[in-house]
Amino acid sequence: MVIKTTTELDKLIREVLLAVGTDERNANRVAEALVLSTLRGVDTHGILHLPSYVEKIQDGEIVPTAWPEIRQEDATSALIAGNWTFGHVTAKYAMEVAIEKAKSHNVAVVSAVQINHIGRLGEYAEIAAANGMLSIVWAGGFGAEQPVAVPFGGRQPVLSTNPIGMGFPVGDGPPMIIDYATTVVAGSKVLTARDRNAQLPPGSIVDKDGNPSTDPMDYLEGGSLLPFGEHKGYALMLAVEFFGRVLSGADAFSNEEKRGGVIFRHSGVTMMVMKADLFQSMTDYSTRIKDLGDQIRSVPPAPGFDEVILPGDLEARAEATRGRDGIPIADALWERLEALAESLGVNID
Repeated sequence: MVIKTTTELDKLIREVLLAVGTDERNANRVAEALVLSTLRGVDTHGILHLPSYVEKIQDGEIVPTAWPEIRQEDATSALIAGNWTFGHVTAKYAMEVAIEKAKSHNVAVVSAVQINHIGRLGEYAEIAAANGMLSIVWAGGFGAEQPVAVPFGGRQPVLSTNPIGMGFPVGDGPPMIIDYATTVVAGSKVLTARDRNAQLPPGSIVDKDGNPSTDPMDYLEGGSLLPFGEHKGYALMLAVEFFGRVLSGADAFSNEEKRGGVIFRHSGVTMMVMKADLFQSMTDYSTRIKDLGDQIRSVPPAPGFDEVILPGDLEARAEATRGRDGIPIADALWERLEALAESLGVNID
């Protein structure tokens, strides 16, 4: 394990991306997203992805100098085409458009297509919360040509991890952020387990023959992810596909050769935001949500637990700890990053 600062990681990411033709604006945005995810303890959506982004640029799946544009809009909605730039760039742009519309009209819905991997959905919910808004983010359609998740009761994969994110501002405190895949684990968590020589939780994957497994390699060698909560998680997985891919019409924007690759060519993201003071004053809203959070945290912990927490608490604590002590990077990952930087002539020291 090596320990790095946010400044060191930010510099590495930006210089690697610039070395493969990314413009400075996009490199800064991707570095911002990857460092923040790693800082907040969500290692599965952090610097882990840098090597794959470089590969996708070199393969023509990501256009590193492109910028998103609005293709269709009215007062409360918009359809945005990412033009196959980095997903982090398009998704943040989409959330900012949604927020500006909701400032004038209370509620807004924005979909984005031609979108690559957008990283941690919670980041976009955090942006909305910082602007006094509640939000829901659905990301569906990726993996349409290379699915990784089996439907409940099925033997063959047909969907993907289909994550959902939600955010709620909480007065002067950190927002409550909900962000999870509708599979038991995300594919990136399988990669993290592999790097750490760890096993996966029982009930999270099956091997290529449909047999239950906890070995990350069984998934990486043709296995599939399972929906969480059996039929309930499967139903939510479908809902995310409907909102993210079907509602956005993402399939109609997937006809450019190579762009997006087999994983992201059919991807779509839909975001809904609404003012927290839509039905009451912001003061009343903030008091109610804070009181509810305090009530939940005051519940006596069950055997085996030290406390009751809210979604987002662990990430806020990780940010404080890692911001103070540095960010731990697995040796196997750091070796890959060193090799990547060296291959591009980037000084990693």
